[in-house]
Amino acid sequence: MGKASDWLREERRKTLGDWVAICLGCGFVQRYFESWEAELPSVCPQCAGKMRARCPECDARFSSAFAVDCEGCGGPLRPAELFGVRVRKPGN
Repeated sequence: MGKASDWLREERRKTLGDWVAICLGCGFVQRYFESWEAELPSVCPQCAGKMRARCPECDARFSSAFAVDCEGCGGPLRPAELFGVRVRKPGN
């Protein structure tokens, strides 16, 4: 990726939040800043499913709404498919 995409990613994070919480049931995503983590809902506002904001194995935060595996330990963050569709293309 070029410098333009890096710049855009950083601007988005400054505005929307550095980290991501994902619903394991429906895929709802909420971006947040570190200082707001305590205010995250534990259940999804759309389907009442479980929200995940940290890796269950190493407790690391994740920054991508499309994360399937933890960047830190490689453990699974969520199922690789949602509604029969892969969350990420193979190899990405």
